Amino acid sequence: MGDHAHESTGIKQVDSTVPQTDDPNMPVLTFRMWVLAVLSCVALSFVNQFFWYRSEPLIISSICAQIAVVPIGHFMARVLPTKVFFEGTMGAFTMNPGPFNVKEHVLITIFANSGAGTVYATHILSAVKLFYKRKLGFFPAFILMLTTQVLGFGWAGIFRKFLVEPAAMWWPMTLVQVSLFRALHEKDKRPKGGVTRTQFFLICLISSFAYFIFPGYLFKLLTTVSWVCWLAPKSVLVQQLGSGGNGLGIGSLGFDWSTISSFLGSPLVSPWFATANIAVGFLFLMYVMTPISYWWANAYHAKNFPIYSQDLFELDGSSYNISSIITSNFHLDKTSYSKSGPLYLSTFFAMTYGLGFAALPATLVHVFLFNGSELLRQTKEAFFGQIEKLDIHAKLMKAYKQVPMWWFYIILVVNIVVIIFACEYYNYELQLRWWGVLLACAISFLYTLPIGVIMATTNQTPGLNIITEYIIGYLYPGRPVANMCFKVYGYISMNQALTFLMDFKLGQYMKIPPRAMFMAQVLGCVISAIVYQCTAWWMMTTIPNLCDRSVLPPDSQWTCPMDHVFYDASVIWGLVGPQRIFGNLGHYSKINLFFAAGATAPLVIWLVQKAVPKQRWISLINMPVLLGATAMMPPASSVNYTSWLIVAFFSGFVVFRWRPKLWERYNYVLSGGLDAGTAFMAVLLFATLQYKNITVEWWGNTPDQGCSLATCPTAKGIIVEGCPVF
Repeated sequence: MGDHAHESTGIKQVDSTVPQTDDPNMPVLTFRMWVLAVLSCVALSFVNQFFWYRSEPLIISSICAQIAVVPIGHFMARVLPTKVFFEGTMGAFTMNPGPFNVKEHVLITIFANSGAGTVYATHILSAVKLFYKRKLGFFPAFILMLTTQVLGFGWAGIFRKFLVEPAAMWWPMTLVQVSLFRALHEKDKRPKGGVTRTQFFLICLISSFAYFIFPGYLFKLLTTVSWVCWLAPKSVLVQQLGSGGNGLGIGSLGFDWSTISSFLGSPLVSPWFATANIAVGFLFLMYVMTPISYWWANAYHAKNFPIYSQDLFELDGSSYNISSIITSNFHLDKTSYSKSGPLYLSTFFAMTYGLGFAALPATLVHVFLFNGSELLRQTKEAFFGQIEKLDIHAKLMKAYKQVPMWWFYIILVVNIVVIIFACEYYNYELQLRWWGVLLACAISFLYTLPIGVIMATTNQTPGLNIITEYIIGYLYPGRPVANMCFKVYGYISMNQALTFLMDFKLGQYMKIPPRAMFMAQVLGCVISAIVYQCTAWWMMTTIPNLCDRSVLPPDSQWTCPMDHVFYDASVIWGLVGPQRIFGNLGHYSKINLFFAAGATAPLVIWLVQKAVPKQRWISLINMPVLLGATAMMPPASSVNYTSWLIVAFFSGFVVFRWRPKLWERYNYVLSGGLDAGTAFMAVLLFATLQYKNITVEWWGNTPDQGCSLATCPTAKGIIVEGCPVF
């Protein structure tokens, strides 16, 4: 190991977590790496797509693969032959170059990460085939899947100089994996009266694995305990206030790791200043904007609808019949729409769109004001000279051959050409034109850097989905599939770029040869896209009434909440179009004022900071994070946020401040153990019991028990089955 004097990167969490050593001779592209990487990628892709349609979608992260491959890797190192094949030639290799090492392990995890989460483009497949009930061929769907996954490489290559090399871009989520790699590979001395990191990880893994059988199967009430509802079983108001699933969630808590981490990620990873911004944003929406707009102002006929809902309504509170306003060629039937009347959202849903409008200009203005001079300096260095000062990790990476920029450019250009071809050749199915593809790429390129800066420092990602829907909805209205395709290329290519950049940073922290990592990422994307599409296609043909809530029983696990929100958005922005909802022909036009408010908010904070520079806490107010805090609502509900905030406060503020040594040693290891244990038990429960519809019927198996009236409207004369009439 090449040891260096300990150099501070300026980030306390990085200095206490990331090793400042490297061995450039450690084998990386080994036979066992390829075998385990491909198997991990395939397994994760299949399982994540499988769980994506569930009522409680479970995202199984690459951390699970990171843990599962360790014993297999060591086993392969013991049993595989050490013979060198083609000895003395350029193609010489051995199946077993020695002990299973940490760099192989990192590369397997990065490869597997391609299958972590889901391919956003499968939403288009679900929306067209399951909700609109239209045809979409396998091949154009596959082009959509693959190109959305790989397009982000171009942006990642262009912006790695700004978002990976600087020490200030520290990517908090990577530290969880660095901690786990160290726990799994380093010989850790057991502290007096404590346990090693490996022992602690195993304790967390086994405990969360054993515990999840209760919220996951035997006692589902633990996912959402809304005790306030129990105080007044016949009061709509009390249940609206107390419901964690369909109301304000006052006092509601989730005693379940998947409830806590499913939408905002692990609360143990969030830096305290980001947690505080999210808390303010959530409290403002949930306990200021929503009560005022619903009870006091009755804004946009708020009381005709539930206080919290992601559904689309007619003015009388009934669900909107979308199929009645679609023509045979899959466009908006304007005559039928005028007869049916305008489409309404719950006021809560409309307000979350408003905050989404505000977060977008706030992102650009915030990064310009607070990071502008630093980005300008990096730009000059990138194009006109060398970077003045590299941190220790960037210095150690200079020992390896870098990935040349032209590799990224080729992937970018080929992708754009293929996308344009697909959109023009399959225009009847995809609806998007060539100019839409180029515009989507331009939006993605514009936002990758500012949103990357925010994600690399706060672990939060303001979304581009709203602005992409808004733009194409105005330019090309009445075409829902074009809207969805534009959103996927404008938003997800940026999101993918951020995933690749985070992997680049993990590779820098763990000193992985850049070219080996590039190869793993590209192949991982291709393999995962194939598996995701085949899995989704198979499920759509084998599970009866998948996602169709009108036919499925109330307790069905196949209600597809994420796909429902995506479908609703395609109706709002694509079919009906923003002009008829947020424009001059719609009744939500005042929500456009949020754009101006979002652009102004960071400027106000910047001016206040300049006026009182001694108050350093003012600079920690991050308006993009604050305004974008509730971007996942809906489908996320209040219980997801309240539970997440409590755990994040305890970890990032209480333990980090008062027990820093304990936090440094165990915090990220705890996060990985909880993730892995929960995921393993969820897969086991499904494979053994839930797949065969073996359930346990009792009152404790209903989440949000006692809050059924929270979904009722409260306006006079509105009649909904099961609700009181006011």
